[in-house]
Amino acid sequence: MNALGPSSLDPLLPSPLEPVDDERFTRHGVRLLLKRDDLIHPDLPGNKWRKLAPNLAAAAGRPVLTFGGAYSNHLRATAAAGRLLGFPTTGVVRGDELAGRPLNPSLARCAADGMRLLFVDRATYRAKGDPEVLARLLRQAPPDSVVVPEGGSNALAVRGCAELGRELRDRGVDVAAVACGTGGTLAGLAAGLGDDRRTVGVPVLRGGFLGGEIRALQQAAFGGPAGAWSLDERFHFGGYARTPPELEAFATDFEARHGLAIERIYVAKMLYGLVTLAEEGAFPAGTALAAVVTGRPEASQSSAASR
Repeated sequence: MNALGPSSLDPLLPSPLEPVDDERFTRHGVRLLLKRDDLIHPDLPGNKWRKLAPNLAAAAGRPVLTFGGAYSNHLRATAAAGRLLGFPTTGVVRGDELAGRPLNPSLARCAADGMRLLFVDRATYRAKGDPEVLARLLRQAPPDSVVVPEGGSNALAVRGCAELGRELRDRGVDVAAVACGTGGTLAGLAAGLGDDRRTVGVPVLRGGFLGGEIRALQQAAFGGPAGAWSLDERFHFGGYARTPPELEAFATDFEARHGLAIERIYVAKMLYGLVTLAEEGAFPAGTALAAVVTGRPEASQSSAASR
C-alpha cells in the first residue's frame, strides 16, 4: 500500500455543513443543515471514508478481506481503496446464485477495481463470524489478509466516526440524524456529539436488531454506552434497497426543491423520517438539526438535480 496511507488520498475534512431552507422544517422553528459527508472523497464518500480509513491504517498495506451484499457500498469503497492505495482486496458476497450471472453495476465496479469476488450461500454468509468458516474463506484470499467486517463496522470504525460527532458539536448542532445499516456510524456519531445533544438513527433494514448491535459496538470502542441516541424503525419502506413509489416521489421532490441529488437506499429514508418527525413535533423550536448525507446516488437512480 502507498506508504502515506489513506490520508494521502486528500479527503475533504471536515465535510461542509450546508443550511437548507425547507418550509417543512422552518414552520416548526427547526433549522435543517445537511452534513455533506458525500463530498469527503469521490471514491470513498461519507461514512465509508470515516469507517475504512482507520481500518486501512491498521492493516498497514496488507490485503483486505471483507463482506457485503450484491449492491454493497462498502464493497465498492473497499475495492476503490485497494486500487488507489495498491493493496489486494477480496469481497465475500452474499448469494452463491450470483456466481453464474452477469455482474450488476456495483459488483462490476468492484471487479474493475481489482477486487476478487467470492460468492457464498446465505447459510455460509450468516456464519461468517464462525472461526472455521472464516478460516475457510481466508484460505481463498491472499496470505496475511486482514478481515474487515460487513459495512466496515468495528471498534476502529466507530472511533473514526466519533470525529463526525465532534465536527457537528463544534458547529452548534443540537440534533444529528443518520441512516443506519450496520450501526457503526451512529455508534461513533453519538459518542462524538456528546450526552447533552441528541442523535437519531433511521434503520434502513427491518428486524429491530440494530439497538443491540450499536450497544455492542460502543462497548467495544469506548468500554460502554456513549452519547444520547435513539432509533426510529418506521422508515425502512419494507427493507434494504426497497424504494417504493412514495419514497421515490419524496426524493424527487426534495431534489427539485434543493437541487441536490439524493441517494435512495439510505439518505432518502432518513430525510423522509426527519420530515415526518418534524411534523410530529419531535424537535423543539430553535433546534439546529443536522442530517448526515452519507453517500451519493448511483448513476442509475433518477435525479432531477443531476439532469
